[in-house]
Amino acid sequence: MAELAAWPLLSILLALPVAGALLTALLRRAPWAQWIALGTATMTLLCALLIVAAFDRADPDFQLLDSADWVSGLGVRYLVGVDGLSLLFLPATALLFCGAIVAGWRVRAAASPLAPGLYFALLLLLEAATLGVFCALDSILFFFCWEFTLLPLYFLVSLWGTGAGRQAAAVRYFLVMLAGGVPLLFGLLALVFGQAAGGALAFDLPTLLATPLPESTQYLVFLLLLVGFGVKVPLVPLHTWLPSLAMGAPAAVTALLVGLKLGAYGLIRFAIPLAPIAARDLHWLLAGFGTVAILYGGVAALAQSNLRSILAYASLAHVGLVLLGLAAFSVSALQGVLLQLLNFSLSAGGSFLALAFLQRRTASTDISQLGGLLRSMPVLSGFFLLFGLAGIGLPGTSGFPGELLIIVAALHSHTGAGLAALFGMVLAAAGFLAPFRQAFFGPTCNPDVADADDLLPREVAVLLVPGLLILAIGVYPLPVLELIRPAAEAWVAALAGL
Repeated sequence: MAELAAWPLLSILLALPVAGALLTALLRRAPWAQWIALGTATMTLLCALLIVAAFDRADPDFQLLDSADWVSGLGVRYLVGVDGLSLLFLPATALLFCGAIVAGWRVRAAASPLAPGLYFALLLLLEAATLGVFCALDSILFFFCWEFTLLPLYFLVSLWGTGAGRQAAAVRYFLVMLAGGVPLLFGLLALVFGQAAGGALAFDLPTLLATPLPESTQYLVFLLLLVGFGVKVPLVPLHTWLPSLAMGAPAAVTALLVGLKLGAYGLIRFAIPLAPIAARDLHWLLAGFGTVAILYGGVAALAQSNLRSILAYASLAHVGLVLLGLAAFSVSALQGVLLQLLNFSLSAGGSFLALAFLQRRTASTDISQLGGLLRSMPVLSGFFLLFGLAGIGLPGTSGFPGELLIIVAALHSHTGAGLAALFGMVLAAAGFLAPFRQAFFGPTCNPDVADADDLLPREVAVLLVPGLLILAIGVYPLPVLELIRPAAEAWVAALAGL
């Protein structure tokens, strides 16, 4: 393992999707494009698993560091590394992108003369940028990867989205995220200049964490980063892009947006540890945003008539639970938060991948156009039920341990918000089970549903892996919790010491 750790595994991880995107764009015709994209995504997943294998679980510090000068005049560097807080997001991201590529296997060329090569190239570029967000230890490199995700997402939604409103949804998402990047950039710059104090500027995260930020600056930095990351979390009322994008984007792309909570990761990695005094003093703000998201998302999901919009609002409620856990500032709560974020990748991502397969067969995810899906597509129905049950935290699934840790911590630190979260869990269960009964049971009134084929073997394989992980983590979460614990203890200890 020591020899393996000496390799620049993180740089290889980031380079693989970029190289695959260039090759896919050059050989853009089917079937070469999809096979190259799938092969690249598979190699990226294997590299992520090698990184997990090379990681020293007892060391809470950043590991597998790789650095190079980037903008030497400012001291900005290419610096990547992982710790226990970010490690498991790498294979989760790679796995979800493998599923998204298979879900877009038969992408139509009508959207662009460059399809399907352009479609898969954009997916791979998005994967590289997303992995960069989880690996970057330089604040400017992090911001670069954060903003770079917008470009491929805009074209994926506007060219291959569904419905007449797909272009409007793509433009709204792009502009809202671009606007959210302004306070994020100002927050990072205020952080850097506030810690410089007349000395050399330092943009790398290890140096920033080791240099205390003046208390007077922490509140400004925390609020700017909270708004910047909150746009993508999303916080209520900064969530207005989510419903339209969930309906207008390809279902496989929505799986990436909903399953990978980059905004919540940004709060964990930057906003709270770099402005710890402000974060602890404004704990009520995190708990308040979380409670509002839980209740609003649960109620809004009950009012929807499309499976995609139901899952989108349910994800809003789930991320509210994450914010509530962060407000507790305890080791168990942070473990629950990270476990819940990983569960989103498996459950919410898997649900939208299943909807991508469903929409390909029935041309709709509207409940009124469905009914009787269980008879024509029992395998797809079973997977969708499993992912939905994991989303509402059923015991025995990966959603239960994280929710339990968060609820217990919230009842101790914010009793009222914890009770509201329990009520929100009831709303979430109702928001899933009622539409599931209508769409998958009952009479079949749509001939497309009656004549639809069940999942193909490659589609079963895509859904089987997250399904098995959901059950494995739900039954025995200890390995994941122990992997997270050293970094979580160091994170909480740093906050408690200030």
